[in-house]
Amino acid sequence: QVQLVESGGGLVQAGGSLRLSCAASGRTFNTYAMGWFRQAPGKERDFVAAITRSAGNTYYADSVKGRFTISRDNAKKTLYLQMNSLKPEDTAVYYCAAKYGVVATTHNRMDYWGQGTQVTVSS
Repeated sequence: QVQLVESGGGLVQAGGSLRLSCAASGRTFNTYAMGWFRQAPGKERDFVAAITRSAGNTYYADSVKGRFTISRDNAKKTLYLQMNSLKPEDTAVYYCAAKYGVVATTHNRMDYWGQGTQVTVSS
């Protein structure tokens, strides 16, 4: 079992940057592919980025490609999301999620979720 705790959200102006972190508990972090999802008010939870167990491959939604970078440190059992050139449309609650084994990019395939962290981008 994995418990996930996100941090690093906040209020930032358009064009600014934030770095989200997701700390995982348990001893098997490196057996889970990881992902970031986001949910804006009144909208569905959308895929943002994903990374394989060994960090050998990464995947991004078209809307964030070139601006966001997902990474992980298996020794620290931590997942990151570096967000640059933020736009008001990036405003949402951001969730990290774990998927045992193979990476997934749809929310209904993820096994564990964090509680989320709010990101607000002002124009």
